[in-house]
Amino acid sequence: MELNRISLPPLATSGEVITFYAYESGPTRSVALSNLAVLLAGRQNATVPVLMIDWDTESPGLDRYFDEQYEHGGVLEYFTACGQALDRISEGGGGRSDPADTVLAQKVLDAVPWQDYVTRVDETRPLYLMRAARMDDSFGARAAALDWEGLFQRCPALFRAFADMLSRHFRHVLVDARGGRSAQVAICTTFLPRKLVALFSPSQRSLDGLLGVVQRAIDYRRSHEEEQRRLVVYPLPCSVDSADSERRRAWRWGDRDAPGYQPVLEQLLREAYGQDRLSLNSYFDEVQLQHSYGLTGARLAAHLERGGDRFSLTRTFEALLDWVADGFLPWQSRGELQLLRSISAARLSEELGTADGAPLARDLQRLGEIYLAEGRMRQALPCFEESTALRQRLFGDEHPETRGSRARLAAVMQQAGQLSEARFLYELLLDDARRLRGPDHPDALTAGLGLAGVLSRQGDHEQALGLHEEMNERAARLFGSAHEMTLSCLAAHADALARANELSRARMLYERVLDGRQRLLGQAHEDTLACMRQLALLLLKLGDHNNAKALQETLLGLRERHNGLDSAAAQRERDLLADILTEQG
Repeated sequence: MELNRISLPPLATSGEVITFYAYESGPTRSVALSNLAVLLAGRQNATVPVLMIDWDTESPGLDRYFDEQYEHGGVLEYFTACGQALDRISEGGGGRSDPADTVLAQKVLDAVPWQDYVTRVDETRPLYLMRAARMDDSFGARAAALDWEGLFQRCPALFRAFADMLSRHFRHVLVDARGGRSAQVAICTTFLPRKLVALFSPSQRSLDGLLGVVQRAIDYRRSHEEEQRRLVVYPLPCSVDSADSERRRAWRWGDRDAPGYQPVLEQLLREAYGQDRLSLNSYFDEVQLQHSYGLTGARLAAHLERGGDRFSLTRTFEALLDWVADGFLPWQSRGELQLLRSISAARLSEELGTADGAPLARDLQRLGEIYLAEGRMRQALPCFEESTALRQRLFGDEHPETRGSRARLAAVMQQAGQLSEARFLYELLLDDARRLRGPDHPDALTAGLGLAGVLSRQGDHEQALGLHEEMNERAARLFGSAHEMTLSCLAAHADALARANELSRARMLYERVLDGRQRLLGQAHEDTLACMRQLALLLLKLGDHNNAKALQETLLGLRERHNGLDSAAAQRERDLLADILTEQG
């Protein structure tokens, strides 16, 4: 290939550096990077400039995945030249007293044109490569002679400035870091990237080595003022045996011999980002790199598979890009990602005057439900508020969609502790339901239950209990005493009695509800388990420790059997049992 000097205009907005690191399994790392690079460069009608950098000067080989011949230098020659430029600048008195100053770094970079070390490797898309080094007889000696740590000590800002410089010309800069631990690894994982794709195999050594490098990178960023940039980590389990579900489950969730990678990584990310409720369930459901011939790198899957079916490597790489390419965090669920994209497109259509507000209102409510399930109330509430306002504007106050959205908003406001606002909405809903549908309609019952719950939480126990008794009577008359609606009314009444400190009456109702739900829904149904927990708490409050203990042990056993020994639900019940045992003495 004839080498022409690269000429890429600066981007309107800067791109980003993404490092790919594996403590071991270097070939898999390089294959993953190469495939993602091909897919990224093919986006937007193949107009996204992507640069691959092979920083593995110990075992280089990223260039072998592309059918081109290279004679010029790469990373090794580029930074050797940077070191020589730094010598000249320092000898000429052009250096600054503070070696961390970016002015010195920029002088060095200006003296060594990066374009001389980069070549295009795909004529169908803007894909470029900076190879590891010129592979000649002197390669080994030259690689050993370059002191990466010394170069950093002389100009700490050099590598960060290098990343910023390339990000002005390439939307994505993908760095193939060497394995193990070294100064080169620290540069690639700590100073260059905004994002880190962290690959690991089933071996415990692979995961432990990865965790150590990632933890050090995060700690360095947090402890050095000049590096206060968030590093987003995307774990990528590799060589997954898709045919052996039991081994796959044990590796992910753990067994008696070893902890699973998901809980270990969740704990690391919780501590790193201060996210108490962080979960990688949805992410790891989609992102697992199965064992495949394609990982040998003989030919890139992204070139061969033409999109591929659900068993293909390409599908896995595209799933990873769902999170990485658009900057979503790995603990955001795939459902959230899809809704955020849909909402963004709807808002753009709204700006252009071509929007249909109904789908936007629907997606906002769905997004609010996801946030609510994840305990993210501050993000959930605005979604429900906007969804309700949209439907009110589109359909009017009395439309079923508006009233349904208003009812959901009232429930969320009650859960968020905004009791005055929730009471106003429930009173409005109850009046509308009685006027439009009649006092015996399920909408009126639901609104009445909601209003009674708010009154109880506000301390208006007399009015709340009176309303509960009315709802109980209507539900039993309309649906029968064993119907789920009737049982829900009784459960809400029991909760109000407990708040009013009428504990014995509350116990009788909870026992009735528990018996009814066990018969109707089953012993392990979520509503049954919720009632069981409420009754155990009430028994503890009454001082009936023996019955509270027996009931809670049953509940814990059900949670462990159906949710898993290490599940959050089981741990919550384990904590309550410990409280009961402490009270029992």
